[in-house]
Amino acid sequence: MYLWDGISEFVAVAEAENFTLAAQRLNVSTAHVSRQIGALENRLGTKLFYRTTRKVSLTEEGTIYYRHCRQLQTGLEEAERAITDLKDSPQGLVKLTAPVAYGEKFIMPLLNDFMVQYPSVECNVDLTNRTLDLIEGGYDLAIRLGKLADSSLMAKPLSSRTHYVAASPSYVEKYGEPHTLSELNQHNCLIGNHNYWRFIEHGRERNFKVRGKLICNSGYALRDAALKGIGIVQLPDYYIEEDIHAGRLISFLDTHREAKEGIWALYPQNRHLSAKVRVLVDYLAEKLTGG
Repeated sequence: MYLWDGISEFVAVAEAENFTLAAQRLNVSTAHVSRQIGALENRLGTKLFYRTTRKVSLTEEGTIYYRHCRQLQTGLEEAERAITDLKDSPQGLVKLTAPVAYGEKFIMPLLNDFMVQYPSVECNVDLTNRTLDLIEGGYDLAIRLGKLADSSLMAKPLSSRTHYVAASPSYVEKYGEPHTLSELNQHNCLIGNHNYWRFIEHGRERNFKVRGKLICNSGYALRDAALKGIGIVQLPDYYIEEDIHAGRLISFLDTHREAKEGIWALYPQNRHLSAKVRVLVDYLAEKLTGG
């Protein structure tokens, strides 16, 4: 076990760049830290730190040694947490954010079921279509739709979605249906957050600019307008797929429909997920994929 002697002190000094701060972090004396580092350097036969009155910094050998020691220490911490979590039932506060419509229809019912199953869990939910900063806002979890921006967050797929272009039978009877993307210019398009719709054309993604007499940032409002024959809409499947199957809406331009895109659970890149978040993410993935 002597091989572990001084490792915690060495990692603490390397990260704090200060013997006193490292001692405070470990709740030991500065003299103890200094002795442990000295003994470690003697055992390894090399200098790990450059020491001046103002600064402590790693030598080249110290930098290499730190990378390995940090991994070892992280592995030990994760091993202990994993064993602890096996005994722990999910409990405590989970703070999460999700898009409004998807959150209302899918996430909240599942989250409520989860709270029934695990009564010790509390939830603070922010349904918003804004992309919130998880770290700054102290969120444990975010539900995101579609393509993900590059970030340091961890992502787990929960489900998928696709977009339909559709109109009511009454609209089609009166104005016909578009057979090509360019024919959309002859129709009243019901516009959401963007004035373009997304398609695949000749194997490539294309954003096609659309025009119309209604602009609204509510998918349900646009669905209602489409059902009442006001115009053509492009919406994710969870808004209008049931209407299409029931014949209340007619889908077209299906050959230009984009491939399915992901619905994700995002969480900060912690070394080890707490039981409450880990179990919740697995629960959502199972339920949303129909597992």
